[in-house]
Amino acid sequence: MKSKLGVLLVIVAALVNIYGICGDPKPLMPPPEPPPPDTVAVEEPPPPPPPPPPPLELVTIHFDLDKYNLTAEATEILAQNAQGLEMADYASVVIRIEGHCDERGSDEYNMALGEKRAATARDYLINYGIAPDRISIISYGESRPLDMDHNEEAWSKNRRGMFIKVSE
Repeated sequence: MKSKLGVLLVIVAALVNIYGICGDPKPLMPPPEPPPPDTVAVEEPPPPPPPPPPPLELVTIHFDLDKYNLTAEATEILAQNAQGLEMADYASVVIRIEGHCDERGSDEYNMALGEKRAATARDYLINYGIAPDRISIISYGESRPLDMDHNEEAWSKNRRGMFIKVSE
């Protein structure tokens, strides 16, 4: 009978242990309390990347007949071109200024006039603050007309200084 009582005690002890008849077990450490809502760290998203710079647009200037001095309009355009070349994103851009003429005058005269036109535009940019080593010039005289007509409207388009990006 003693062995039956011993077996019964073992069974009761096992049941107490399994089903928790003695109550809920107490945890050794209480769980940490959640932080108050004010102190919850919120990770900010990274700022968006800066927008790309506007494209560098170098505008052509025009000259009067047999002239290489700058008109008021050409001076305004050159100032805008210089401001673009000064931008940090374009500080290493190298340009070539092409001097062009209309078809009137000899080839030699127009080559010299185209050179003077390109040099005048270059000098303006240098005086504005653009480094001389970023600017080269060339004259095409009358050899590269934009407008092939033979009238004043066409000739005025062909008397120009063009700005070409050589490297960025």
